[in-house]
Amino acid sequence: MRPTNAPPVTVTAPDLRAPYRYIAIEGAIGAGKTSLAHRLAERWPMRTLLERPEANPFLERFYGDMPRYALPTELQFAVQRAQEAELSAQLLARGGTLVTDFIAQKSGIFARLTLGDDEWRLYQRLAEGIACADAPVPDLVIHLQASPATLLARIAKRARAEEARISESYLRQLSEAYDQFFYHYDDSPVLTVNTEHLNLLESDTDFALLIEHIETMRGRKASFAKAL
Repeated sequence: MRPTNAPPVTVTAPDLRAPYRYIAIEGAIGAGKTSLAHRLAERWPMRTLLERPEANPFLERFYGDMPRYALPTELQFAVQRAQEAELSAQLLARGGTLVTDFIAQKSGIFARLTLGDDEWRLYQRLAEGIACADAPVPDLVIHLQASPATLLARIAKRARAEEARISESYLRQLSEAYDQFFYHYDDSPVLTVNTEHLNLLESDTDFALLIEHIETMRGRKASFAKAL
């Protein structure tokens, strides 16, 4: 499988080596996952593998009528993430380093939030058959957080048509679902980063603070919030 959605890496400091072979970034919609993935790939010589929500033909309809379109939307994402997990395994097997803006389990986070009990059970059975059996486990997961109001403002700023109907209430539920998921998650070390007062895209100082926490992290769980 050819990595069609993995752009070439820009190496700004070739003498540096990533402290982890595989870093995954997660968080609610608008948390800044993709922007951070690009910036980490510029900091270290890493490949990027990114989600492609625009490739899901059900997504725009889902935001307009969640109960009706939740199941096909989540099944389509499960298929995409299985393909992405397979591609991740291939890239890592060739000895590269990788940063992604998702983990395979995110499909379950969204599906449990949006599906009724009967559809959730059906989704679980179908998704189990779709999943990539050899999906690699990240060496580090960076969990980005922000308040629902901040997430909504960021979503509005990027002005994607399919996201125009996302509500603050939905973002609140999604953020809580992510927090619950990572409270119990133990497959990888998790660095939780509150981005409410961080500008990881435009501020070199803020980005350097995050790099320091990534490089010095010890143990399975850590958190970081910028003091005002």
